[in-house]
Amino acid sequence: MATSSEEMTKLSWRRYEDGDNVWDSLTDKIFVQDTSHKCPTYVHKTPPCQGSCPSGEDIRGWLQIVRGLEQPPQDVTWQEYAFRRSTDANPFPSMMGRVCPAPCQDGCNRNEVEDFVGINAVEQFIGDTAIANGYKFESAPADTGKTVAIIGGGPAGLAAAYQLRRKGHAVVIFEANSGLGGMFRFGIPGYRVPRDALDSEINRILDMGKIEVKLNTKVGVDITVEQLEKDYGAVLWAIGCQSGRGLPVPGWDGTPNCVSGVGFLKAFNEGRMKVTAEKVVCVGGGDTSIDVVSVARRLGHISKTNKSDLPETVIHDGYVAHDAATAAAAEGATVTLTSLFTRDKMTAAEHEVDDALQEGVTVLDGVMPVEVIKNDAGRAIGLKVADCQMTDGRPTPVEGTERVLDADIIVSAIGQGGDLTGLEQFDNGRGLMNSDKFYQVPDKPGHFVAGDIIRPHLLTTAIGQAWVAVESIDAYLGQAEHKRRPKVDVHHFDLLAKLNEAELSPEHFDAHNGDLRGTSDAKYAIHNYEDRSGAEVIPHDELFLGHYQYTPRIHRKEEVPSADDVLGHFKERVIGYAEEEAINEAKRCMSCGMCFECDNCVIFCPQDAVFRVNKSESTTGRYVDTDYAKCIGCHICADVCPTGYIKMGLGE
Repeated sequence: MATSSEEMTKLSWRRYEDGDNVWDSLTDKIFVQDTSHKCPTYVHKTPPCQGSCPSGEDIRGWLQIVRGLEQPPQDVTWQEYAFRRSTDANPFPSMMGRVCPAPCQDGCNRNEVEDFVGINAVEQFIGDTAIANGYKFESAPADTGKTVAIIGGGPAGLAAAYQLRRKGHAVVIFEANSGLGGMFRFGIPGYRVPRDALDSEINRILDMGKIEVKLNTKVGVDITVEQLEKDYGAVLWAIGCQSGRGLPVPGWDGTPNCVSGVGFLKAFNEGRMKVTAEKVVCVGGGDTSIDVVSVARRLGHISKTNKSDLPETVIHDGYVAHDAATAAAAEGATVTLTSLFTRDKMTAAEHEVDDALQEGVTVLDGVMPVEVIKNDAGRAIGLKVADCQMTDGRPTPVEGTERVLDADIIVSAIGQGGDLTGLEQFDNGRGLMNSDKFYQVPDKPGHFVAGDIIRPHLLTTAIGQAWVAVESIDAYLGQAEHKRRPKVDVHHFDLLAKLNEAELSPEHFDAHNGDLRGTSDAKYAIHNYEDRSGAEVIPHDELFLGHYQYTPRIHRKEEVPSADDVLGHFKERVIGYAEEEAINEAKRCMSCGMCFECDNCVIFCPQDAVFRVNKSESTTGRYVDTDYAKCIGCHICADVCPTGYIKMGLGE
C-alpha cells in the first residue's frame, strides 16, 4: 500500500518489496567478486518499441537525435538527420505519425515507470518538419538496368518503390485507382490524413526518378500477368484489400442500403458522397469503423431525398456523386457503432474511440449483429443485435437480449478482402495471396508480395513487409542466395557505420603481420562491444528503473468537435508538437539497450575502472570504456546502468 508521501512524490519504481532486507545470496553478491573474473562488457540489444514496430523503425535512434544525444554528421541539421534515420525504414513519417495505432508505444518499457513515450507524436514532428523544410531523399545509386513492376500504389507499393530506388532498380507502378496512396487516400478521411502532406510524402518518393506510374490500370484486366513477366525483371504484388466483408447474418446479401466500410469511406474520400443517412449503424470495433462513424457524424443527412441522393447509390456506383448543394442542406445524423468486443478489447485506438464519443457517436460494445430487418420494399430499416458471449472462441448471442437498432443505412466494417479478378492463379482460396518468409509467392519465381493481400493488418505492417520483399527482390535480380533473416528483423543501429560516419573507423588489419592473439590496445577492431540486437529485445527487468524520475507524457493537443459542432467539421483534429515539445518528449526515452551517457557507471565505480572515452574518439555507443587492470568485477556499474547496456561477463 503506497504511503501518502509516496503518492505525493508519485514514486514509480521500487527495487525491493516490503520485507526484503537481505541479499538472496551473500556469497554470490559480495564475497567473491574480486575473484569472479567477470568484468563489464557493453551489449547492444533491440528496445521493445522497435521490436514491436512492424516497419522495424530505429525508434530509439531517431529519438536520440531529436533529444540532442546522437549528433549528426557535419553540415547536416539534427532535424534532417532525424528525418533520414526515421525514413530508413518508413518513408511516411508525417502520415504514420498521425494514423499508426502505435504498437511501439504498447511495447515501450517506459510503461513500467509511468507512461509510454509519445513516439507517434515525435514522428509526426519529424515528418512535418521535413515537409516544411523541403527535405528530399538522397539520390538513388547507379542504375542497375533492372526494372520491377509494382502492382498497387498504396503504402506497401510506394514503400517498395522507395526501397527499390535506394538499390538502383527502376520501378513501374500499376495502380487501379485514379491516384496513388491506397488506404492513405481512399480509406482514411482527410481530417486524419491531410492530403497536402500525403501528396508531399508521395512526391518525395517519385522525385527519386525512374519511377513510372500507370493509373487506372488493373492488372489481370487491362494487362496480363504474362506481359508483366515478359517486360519486367520481377513483379511485386501490393494490391491491398479493396473489398469489404459483409455481415454474416440473414438479410444482408442483396440489400441495397447494406454497404461495406471500405466502400463507404472510398465514396467519401473521392468526394462523391457528401451526405449520408439519418440513422447510421456501423458494425466493427476497429479503426475503419471509427472512421466510418466519424465521417457519418460530419456529413449528416438531408430530409428529402431522391434516389440519386441516397448514400448507397453513390457508394455502389463509382460514377455517381452528390452535388455541393446537397451537402449545404445537411442536418445531423444519429450514428451508432456496435462491437463484438467490450471497449477495452476493441482494436481501434483508444483516443479515436474517445474522440468518436465526444463527437456524438453512440458506442454499443459487447453486442453482436443477429439479423438485418427489412421492409416490404427490400430495404434495411433496422439491425437486430444481442449481447455477445464467447463460447469456444465463437461469438454467441445471449438469449433474451435481442433488440432492434433503427437504421437507414447499415455499414459493415468487420474486415476486408482482396479483388483477384483476372488473377485467379494467385488466389489461395481465401481471396488472398500466399507468401513465404521472404515474401516470395510460393511456386511463382520472380513474383513477390507485400501488404494486406497477404493478411489484412496495419499500414505499418505493409511498409515493413515491403522492405523485406525488396531485399528478396534485390537478391533475386542479382541471382544471389537469400540472406538468413535475423530473429529480431528490424532496422538496427550499426556501431561500425556510426564510427565510419564520425570518421572514427577502425584501422586496417594486416592479417599477415598483425597480432592474431588480439589486444585491447589495437585500433583495428571495436573492443569490448557485443551486438545482440538481431537476437534479443531487452525487457524492462534488465534496466535500472530507479534512475528515471516521474515525468508525465506530453500529450499532443487535439481539436475534437463536440456533438453540436461536428456537422461539417473537416479540419484536422491533431495539433502536432512544437519543436521544444518534441525535444522534451524525446528526452523521456530510456534508451533501452544502448548507452545514453548518464555517467552512473563512471560515478559509482569504486575502483575508477570505468572511464569516459576521450571526446575526440567517442560517439554513440562508445561513450565509456573499462580499465581491466583496475576492475575487480564488483558489478556495481551493471547494477546502476539505467539502459541495461552494461553486462557482467567479459573474461568468463
